[in-house]
Amino acid sequence: MTSPPINSSNLCLKPVGSLLKDDNGQPVEYWIPAYQRGYRWSPLQVKQLLDDIWEWEKISRKKRSDADEFYCLQPLVIKADGGRFEVVDGQQRLTTILLILNHFNRRLMEDARKQLFSITFQTRPSFDALLEKPIAELEKEAERNVDFYHVYQAIKQIRLWFEQNPGTEGDMESALLLRTQVIWFELAKKDNPVDAFTRLNVGKIPLTDDELIRALFLRQISSNKSEDLAWQLKVANEWDQIEKSLQDNAFWYFLTNSAERAQNRIGFLFELIAYSDGIPPEAIHDKNKVFYAFSKKMEGAHPEAEWLKIKEEFVRLQEWYEDESRILYHIVGFLVHQRTPLSKIRDLSKESTKSSLDRKLRRMIFEEVIGPWPGADSSEEDLRKSIREKLGNLEYGAGSVQIRSILLLFNIATLLLNSRSNLLFQFSNYKKESWDLEHVRSVSADRLSSYKERIAWMKACLRYLVAAKLHDDLQVEIRTFVALPQREVKEDNFEHLYGKVLKEIDESADEEPDNSIANLTLLDARTNRSYKNAPFVVKRQKLLSLDEAGTFVPLCTRNVFLKCYSPLVDNPMVWSAKDKEGYERAIVETLVSFFLGRTEELA
Repeated sequence: MTSPPINSSNLCLKPVGSLLKDDNGQPVEYWIPAYQRGYRWSPLQVKQLLDDIWEWEKISRKKRSDADEFYCLQPLVIKADGGRFEVVDGQQRLTTILLILNHFNRRLMEDARKQLFSITFQTRPSFDALLEKPIAELEKEAERNVDFYHVYQAIKQIRLWFEQNPGTEGDMESALLLRTQVIWFELAKKDNPVDAFTRLNVGKIPLTDDELIRALFLRQISSNKSEDLAWQLKVANEWDQIEKSLQDNAFWYFLTNSAERAQNRIGFLFELIAYSDGIPPEAIHDKNKVFYAFSKKMEGAHPEAEWLKIKEEFVRLQEWYEDESRILYHIVGFLVHQRTPLSKIRDLSKESTKSSLDRKLRRMIFEEVIGPWPGADSSEEDLRKSIREKLGNLEYGAGSVQIRSILLLFNIATLLLNSRSNLLFQFSNYKKESWDLEHVRSVSADRLSSYKERIAWMKACLRYLVAAKLHDDLQVEIRTFVALPQREVKEDNFEHLYGKVLKEIDESADEEPDNSIANLTLLDARTNRSYKNAPFVVKRQKLLSLDEAGTFVPLCTRNVFLKCYSPLVDNPMVWSAKDKEGYERAIVETLVSFFLGRTEELA
């Protein structure tokens, strides 16, 4: 069951200093329930947190002009429980903050120390008293308790960090308490904290990266409430428009192969930008790494500039999708299907004109599906030779993945060849279905072995013979066969009738199997399974009926069964050697034209 999206009204940003006391000025108690583990942050994670805050403080101090600038930590998910807060997510970060604040207190006289919040555990000893002990006693406690061991290691790392950065305690305390904020998400009273914790820790967190990023953009950015409201309404409206566009499956499946994200598809845009620009090394293993990357980008800056970049990125993708020439739509769509990172195409587009991007992407496709590019000085014949050699070395089985890619490219190149056409390849239908390679002429070595397969095959042939009003006697034999009880269907009587059916429609059961690309086409798995090993004429009838009914059939698959590539259609019911030669020649010549960027004005 999909978790409901978070209402952004449940999110707010809180300075770390506000976590210490409640509205009555009393120290806040944070409670860690039994379903959570103890403190487990490594010294490296502690060091990274200190490094990040200090680096931000140094940079922002030089350019700070707005008192509202702050360093943003990742979410703290809590639920009010009487006079305390149950920590659902963020325990490790919260505990580390307490250890750092305790370090600041220890350097002061007792009457000058700040009152800190407390952390108590349902099933583990509290370590509040432990924090007051000298480091030597802490070490002894760490030997007896695994939770205290990790606390002790973190305390040692904090002491070491400040030893290596002398004179920074005052600035760091101010930076942490006043200019560091957490994203505070408070669960509603009706929410079950155990369920929320489970979702958070199995990757089904309702607080997705995009929802957290939304909170960054919609936060208060000035002291002028009317300006803030206008900005928030603008972003919210544009956000919804982008999400609405990405909900169009034709656009979505042009951009990605993923069918999993039904909601919050705008997150794809944030991931594209974050991964292309680079995830900060310290967050590379974090579950909210994309949000973290954006929070770093927006430190101390007005969100308008970053939001403009997001809109520009969306417009770029939209322009590729709506490209009037259809070239970028098909080329980018094909590369995405081949799992080429969209970020790679995005980066290439930044340094290219539209025409040079076209050439670079075609070359990328050549190297992806054919092999090494013949070179800038290569002739048309060099291209043709490379493509022929590639096709000649492929066979069904070991080469099936490559054959699928080439046949998909053949379909796309065919659509682009006609400059007067406005047809688009339906990536959404193609990706939502499971597509197989289908033998145009059945492979006799792939015998029908089960009773179910044999009956289905015979019924398919019978439907063709009835529709074509052919071979009445053979129709009677087939009807008799399919009416037999399963126990009476013997190998001999099936083989006899199987060979007779193939003979009547000129497909010899004794012909050597042909697993070359010249005998293969793309077909959806459902249709492929239902017509396994059927004669060409039966497959032809089925495919044409699907096409007539408006079911998606790739253009070149349809052309194969209409024998559009055959130099001479002497028998439309049989797939002959000449038909295969014509089909393979069409693949080669169409791909040559594609890689040369040629088009034709076909009627």
